[in-house]
Amino acid sequence: MFMILALNPGSTSTKIGLFEDDQCLIKETLRHTAIETTADLNREKQAAFRRTAILEYLKNNNIDLTKLAAIVVRGGLLRPLASGTYLVDERVCTDLSSAKYGWHASNLGSIIALPLASELGIPIYTVDPVTVDEFEPEARYSGLKGVPRLSMSHALNMKAMARQAARQFGRCYEDLNLVVVHLGSGISVSAHQRGKMIDVNNANEEGPFSLERCGTLPALGLVRLCFEGSNNQEEITRLLTGRGGIFSYLGTKDFVSIVQRIKDGDQEALQVVLAMAYQVAKEIGAMATVLRGNVDLIVLTGGMANAKTLVDLITERIAFIAPVQVLAGEEELEALAAGALRVLRGEVKALKY
Repeated sequence: MFMILALNPGSTSTKIGLFEDDQCLIKETLRHTAIETTADLNREKQAAFRRTAILEYLKNNNIDLTKLAAIVVRGGLLRPLASGTYLVDERVCTDLSSAKYGWHASNLGSIIALPLASELGIPIYTVDPVTVDEFEPEARYSGLKGVPRLSMSHALNMKAMARQAARQFGRCYEDLNLVVVHLGSGISVSAHQRGKMIDVNNANEEGPFSLERCGTLPALGLVRLCFEGSNNQEEITRLLTGRGGIFSYLGTKDFVSIVQRIKDGDQEALQVVLAMAYQVAKEIGAMATVLRGNVDLIVLTGGMANAKTLVDLITERIAFIAPVQVLAGEEELEALAAGALRVLRGEVKALKY
């Protein structure tokens, strides 16, 4: 039996899970104060605050850390990598703490875990980080030299749900062609060809608009916006990735309340959601062409896949392409633990960064 601690840091919280093999014993979200997550703190201090909160929680729940076989963390912004389970070493931690490839709260996972793992003498793993890159060469061209398309996505959840969907379909993931859609605060639509994610929209830059992100915008309109008034790069970036999409139209990121507004007859809310579903369906169609129309299954996952209204609007446009399977929610802790367990059991070898 292998005891595994899984950590998934977000901007204001850290999700933790304790697993015995593939059985989840504990799952909890630790909320952090504004003081603990402020950008004014350096990354080591942010990690220290979270590490203390994790240790206090585990102590209060009588968890014996010496029984841990491994810690597994959500991967932050690393260099482009093939899919798999990676051993976290000093190079990984250096790139994450220095934000060599950019900063995201998930970068903190390895920084939090390193002192714990060192003290316990156990490995740290990360599974399918957001920078998983299995693009075909033609997928990298954007249309402007020097501005390549980058593979950055909800790879952890999409890969895990692709494997789960394949099992329920009675096949192996490596034998299928899938279009997998993560419906969350950002929306990733990906083409999976026999075990490889060969194309995906970078949810920060392109594809459908979502709860808070703009997705693909008219290029010249965006240029004009950049030069209007006193806008600077930081403000535009914040607008595109945190204050765009549904939030820009309806003033909220709470999709449950938006669905209720539609039920109450709010026509503006209905039209915005119709437009988002339209864009998601259009992107699914584009990924179907990446797979040359040979699509075995379309998988809808992520938090917004719990909304039947949205799922129905998307499905009615795409059902002609392939069967649609809904696996709502985000089981990222489970996906992390499963990836670590495959290594601990000797089913796969840990990859080196």
